[in-house]
Amino acid sequence: QVKLVESGGGSVQAGGSLRLSCAASRVTYSTNCMGWFRQAPGKEREGVARISTGGRTYYADSVKGRFTISRDGAKNTVTLQMNSLKPEDTAMYYCAAQMGRSCIGWTPNYWGQGTQVTVSS
Repeated sequence: QVKLVESGGGSVQAGGSLRLSCAASRVTYSTNCMGWFRQAPGKEREGVARISTGGRTYYADSVKGRFTISRDGAKNTVTLQMNSLKPEDTAMYYCAAQMGRSCIGWTPNYWGQGTQVTVSS
């Protein structure tokens, strides 16, 4: 069973930066897709960014140019660098992983416990 452990998050003022990290353990698939979702109170869950084993990245329009996702393949660790944060970025952020497939068709089957990001104006 793949396990995802997130770190990072916290509170920051608008315009600031935060970094989220997610470490995956017990990964047996050489092909996979890892990334982040977020969910704000009263809103639907939104895919934020994802990255394939080969390094191809995908971003939600709302974060393009501000967020950067990267991964350390050897360590199965994914990092989300969030810059120019806005109050509307406030949400619980969840690491997610899809094993055995690329990032086409993003339907993760493993989830982290979530980490809170709060951006104040």
